[in-house]
Amino acid sequence: MKYADFKQLHMYRQTEYLRRHGRLLAERRQDSFRLRLFAVADFYAEEWCEYDSEHILFLHLFQHSGGLRDYLDAIRLPKGL
Repeated sequence: MKYADFKQLHMYRQTEYLRRHGRLLAERRQDSFRLRLFAVADFYAEEWCEYDSEHILFLHLFQHSGGLRDYLDAIRLPKGL
């Protein structure tokens, strides 16, 4: 699914799509939040949750590699990429 199509989905559907088709690249903590970085087709999705909870507050979508800066030390690419 392309970035523009994904943006049109309700957040519930976006989350569902990430779970099924996104590739989890990294996780990190920022203050009282847990952030997960997913790669999907031609974009990245950063999932913001309350720490110690599965409640998703919002998804931050981006296409430029500058958004990966905070994750560079934590990203582990799967073998074969």
